[in-house]
Parts: sequence; C-alpha cells; structure tokens
Amino acid sequence: MLQSVWDDIRREFDYGNMVNKLVIINVGVYLAVNIFWVITQLISGLETSASPLYLSFIRFFSATDDWWYLLTHPWTVVTHMFFHQSFWHILGNMLFLFYFGRIFGDLYGDRRVLPLYLTGGLVGFLFFFIVYNLTSLGDGALVTAYGASGAVACILTAIGFLAPEYSIRLMFIGNVRLKYIVLVTILVQIISLGSLNNIGGTIDHIGGIAFGMVFALYLQRGRDLTEPMANLLAWLSKTWTRLTTPSKKQHRGPRSATRGGRASSPQREPATKTRSPFMRKASSSSESGTRKSGGAPNSELSQQEQVDAILDKIKERGYQSLSKDEKDVLFRASNQ
Repeated sequence: MLQSVWDDIRREFDYGNMVNKLVIINVGVYLAVNIFWVITQLISGLETSASPLYLSFIRFFSATDDWWYLLTHPWTVVTHMFFHQSFWHILGNMLFLFYFGRIFGDLYGDRRVLPLYLTGGLVGFLFFFIVYNLTSLGDGALVTAYGASGAVACILTAIGFLAPEYSIRLMFIGNVRLKYIVLVTILVQIISLGSLNNIGGTIDHIGGIAFGMVFALYLQRGRDLTEPMANLLAWLSKTWTRLTTPSKKQHRGPRSATRGGRASSPQREPATKTRSPFMRKASSSSESGTRKSGGAPNSELSQQEQVDAILDKIKERGYQSLSKDEKDVLFRASNQ
C-alpha cells in the first residue's frame, strides 16, 4: 500500500499541475517538521514546552525581523513560506491554495503559479520586515515568521481582481463570486490590525494582498510583474539540468601511430543518438510488444509517437487532462 501511495505522489509531482506540486511540498515539510517535534519531545522526556533543539530548528528555516539574522540566513526568505507547525494553519492555507490556485492556473496559465506564489510570499515578508523595523512592534524579543499565508493571499487576491464574476460553490453557503470572497478577506485582515494577536501574520497577509492587487492591474494591461521571478526560476532550472546531466561529448580514442612523419587520422565510431531514460523505457516496452505480437517493424515508432503525444498534451493542458488509458500507458512506460 505504501508503495502505491508513493507512486501516486511521485506521478502527481512529475506530471501534475504546479498547485498540486506546491501542496505536496508544503504537506511534506509539515510532516517532517512534526515528526522532528515528536522525536525531540521523546528525547527531552515529553516536557510541556518545546525543546531548545526544536526551537533552533524552527528558527533555522523561519524568517525574522532581525536584519543581521537575515543576512546570515538568506534562505529563510524562501523556506519560511513552505513552513507550517499547526494542522489548522496548513489546512486553511492548502485549501485556499488548492481552490483559488487551480482557478488562476486554469485561466492564466500554470506557468505563472509558482512565480506568483514566490513573489507574493516575498512581498508579504518584506511588509512584515519593514513594519517591524520601523515601528515599536519590533522592540521586543526576536519575532519569527513562517507559513504560506502571504503567498496564498496574493494568489487569492490576484484571481479575484482578474476574474471577479467567477463563481465557486462553498460548503453551507452555495455559489459565491470571487469578488466577495476577496472583499471579505481584505476586511478581515484590516480588522485584525486592531489586535496584537498574530499581528506579524496579519501584516504579511496584507503585503500579499497588496501585491496581488498590483499584479492583477498590471497583468490586465499586458505586463507580468512576476516575469523576473519566472526568468530566475528558468535560469536555476537550466543550471541544475546542466550540472546534473552528463556531458554528451564523446571521448576520442588514442591517436594511431604515425607513418612517415604524418599522423594517421583517428578512426571514429559512428555516432549514436542517445535517448533519455524515460524514452528508452518506452522504446523497450514497444520492442517487447512487437516480439510478442509479431507486428510490423514500425510498431516501435508508433509507440514512440504515442508517448510523445501524451507528453505534449501534459505540457499544453496539464496531467489532469489525460484519460485513464493515457495515464496507464505513461505510468507503465516510466516504471518498467
């Protein structure tokens, strides 16, 4: 059973849309954090307060209002927006991300989801950092910030301004248009400013909301404010691929002995076209099917074209657009 669950998660992460991938990452980090908490509690003898080791672990991945800590821990500006401790905290954020992120991805492209998520989270943290350093809120103990709330609030606000008349069905309420959901969200955050209870989180939410509004207004004019983030992600992806992919340059053999003072030209082996591991698996399954059925020699090409068509369909419409048969073909080809 566990293997089947793991295969489903891996398949969804490989071929699913970006919202599903973000949910998987956030839930995975949440489980790791809470497993670590259980371990530290057992080591410390089940004390009522969290152990110093666990608190250090939380701080290592959380953002703070301390500029020196931020300079020495720059990764926290990204890791904090995937970090949750409370079950209700991650449940609320992931439900909002799943529903409204899917709408945004379907209407304005799956490729824009991650850049907007990261940029909205960064702007939300920037609001938190500036307010805590320019007001008396930051005069006390070191304050940590974590959670995807700012990023999720940004996506919710953006799609609410871009498609205000889009309706979704809410439990116990019925059909509600996005503009009213966004309006209620903004009012709740403004009212929450009157309380010091999670004031840092409220400021972070307002920062995400503000950027979501600005992003939507500029996108309607044809300008995507998350394009720099998208370019950065594309560069990181290409760099990672270049570092992890073996060089395709063929090693030349030793030169042959010289004759008459002139070196004979080295004999070269015919170049062979390399295929990715996935396509080699698909080709192998095609060849075995050909031998069993005694089909025509071009059955391998037909299988190759079938897999290519499925991959093209995933790029254009997402993994969810595949039929059950197409998912089965793709899954069998990748696991043989």
